[in-house]
Amino acid sequence: MHTDGIRTDASADVLRITGLTRRYGRVVANDDISLRVRAGEVVGLLGHNGAGKTTLVSQVVGLLKPDAGEIRVGSADAVRNPGSARRHVALQPQAHAPIDGLTPRAAIEIAARLRGLSSRDARAVAVDLAAELDIGPWLDQRALPEGGGLSGGIRRLTGFAMAVAAPTPLLILDEPTNDIDASRRRLLWDAVRRRGDLGSGVLLVTHNVAEAERIVDELVILDRGRLVADGSPARLRGTQDSDLRLELQLPPEGVDPSEEGLGLPVLRRVRTGRRTLLTVAASEAAAAVSWATAHHAEGRIEGFSLAPARLEDAYLALTEPSVPVSDAPGVATTTPQAAPTSEEASHV
Repeated sequence: MHTDGIRTDASADVLRITGLTRRYGRVVANDDISLRVRAGEVVGLLGHNGAGKTTLVSQVVGLLKPDAGEIRVGSADAVRNPGSARRHVALQPQAHAPIDGLTPRAAIEIAARLRGLSSRDARAVAVDLAAELDIGPWLDQRALPEGGGLSGGIRRLTGFAMAVAAPTPLLILDEPTNDIDASRRRLLWDAVRRRGDLGSGVLLVTHNVAEAERIVDELVILDRGRLVADGSPARLRGTQDSDLRLELQLPPEGVDPSEEGLGLPVLRRVRTGRRTLLTVAASEAAAAVSWATAHHAEGRIEGFSLAPARLEDAYLALTEPSVPVSDAPGVATTTPQAAPTSEEASHV
């Protein structure tokens, strides 16, 4: 396996964004956003579609110019001198890499050569990455137009391999697990974490909160163009490790019996569609199961599960459009409400 790291001060910022603002007409796609990525750190950038993630990435790599704010990639000013900044960045975009007519082997070798590797080293890197990502059987299969020749998952993994073919101070991955099957998705998450351990700063754009939680060091959550929370997964989870998540599957009519109270403290409630997520203390496990069992027997809920609290609960609470829901005093609650729409929001 190719494991060459990069020489970077472990405490150095490889990306620093300060006061970043970008508008599309009346829509503010990025609203005064500040964040940092340090060398050796994997930072997850989370948010629903339209939250402003892709707009932010496009400005970092110089495809868009901000209306206000500063972007520094290492010591380079990415706003004033995007070409200089790009030399320190590798990007896997959300769209598939344009590899029609090429084999994965050729595509990876070309990417490695463009990053300065010798022909011999580029060939070795292609073989190593194919083994790391389990795409060896497709290494010499040619990609054809209109998605032929290679599946979407193999194309996506090839795009990742192209991005990491040579170490860079900053690695940006935009939804790298799209189209990838479960077994190779796990290999990819491990590969992402490995790039951080080898010294790259990684900005990971994803909506897959549950899977990203296990590999990121820090998280930044965007909602409708604004940074609504940042910090470590434990900090953003905002619960004790022993807290539990009671998930209720509601009937088609969508009536939620938990709104009437459970007779026990609820630390957080999130309602999304026909699902309600309740965070309760571990000491209340028996009472929570008893309440849910009784309501299931009465047909008021279709099913339920009890498991350790997850980051997804906090993420939904931060990003779901919400109005108050009646409950006991001090309980954090959200429930869906229609968000405003705009043709301009399609740029975000």
